[in-house]
Amino acid sequence: MTSTQPRIAVLVPCYNEEAAIATVVTDFRKALPSAEIYVYDNNSRDRTAAVAREAGATVRSERRQGKGHVVRRMFADVEADVYVLVDGDATYDAPSAPRMIDRLLDDHLDMVVGLRVDQVQAAYRLGHRTGNRMLTGFLASTFGHTFKDILSGYRVFSRRFVKSFPVLSDGFEIETELAVYALELSLPVAEIETPYYARPEGSFSKLNTWRDGFRILGTMLKLYRSERPLRFFTVIGILLALASVILAIPIVITFIETGLVPRLPTAVLSMGLMIMALLALSSGLVLDTVTRGRREMKMLAYLSQPTLKRS
Repeated sequence: MTSTQPRIAVLVPCYNEEAAIATVVTDFRKALPSAEIYVYDNNSRDRTAAVAREAGATVRSERRQGKGHVVRRMFADVEADVYVLVDGDATYDAPSAPRMIDRLLDDHLDMVVGLRVDQVQAAYRLGHRTGNRMLTGFLASTFGHTFKDILSGYRVFSRRFVKSFPVLSDGFEIETELAVYALELSLPVAEIETPYYARPEGSFSKLNTWRDGFRILGTMLKLYRSERPLRFFTVIGILLALASVILAIPIVITFIETGLVPRLPTAVLSMGLMIMALLALSSGLVLDTVTRGRREMKMLAYLSQPTLKRS
């Protein structure tokens, strides 16, 4: 526990953002004068790194392509008390950062998400908006209470969160993983509305609506399987058992009427499906115990980090 002024680090992952990165660094330097700004260049083919360095940021690089790899490196390398994670495309509102940090410190939270409120229609493409709503709804049905904007690239974290969070994703799925981690451990989080602007001229989105949408959905399914194994495998077991029963009904009726089993392959298939259903349920029970143990280890890692209070 510390009573000194918190150390603030602004973490900016970027790729080919020469047109926007100087604005990002300048705006966050103005909004957070005491913060250290780190720009992590992810194999840009333009002058992103040089422009960021000229603007006054500490520039580092991550050679493995993908936002998840960059965030993993950031969280491991940078030491601070409060972390501001923001995309380097100049679409997020820097003046909102102090308000988000104040909310984090005053309410003793571990994550504050910038809920995007688009200022112009072009800021938030229809496909991305629809996909975000669908994925948010899926997350809510899977993990219960959720966020309104799980794909926001603007977040403020406590040190506890950053240093206990095991980054597993490689790409844009990282936002989903951050949300699921907070929900799994029931961490104190909040959302604050922040303006969301269109990209500056010369800056282009690297997010592919369909490809990255399916990747994010796949990540959610994997997380559901790993974090809710009993539910996941129980559903599979029920479906297999229903298929087995449907196949077995005519065979049983024929056997009662004639004493014969004329469709032996179908009977074998029905029995195999029922065995698989029982195996799925057993797997769910075993993995649920394992998951509880992993969740306890995550919580212990989280609790091992010191708390932070405003001085």
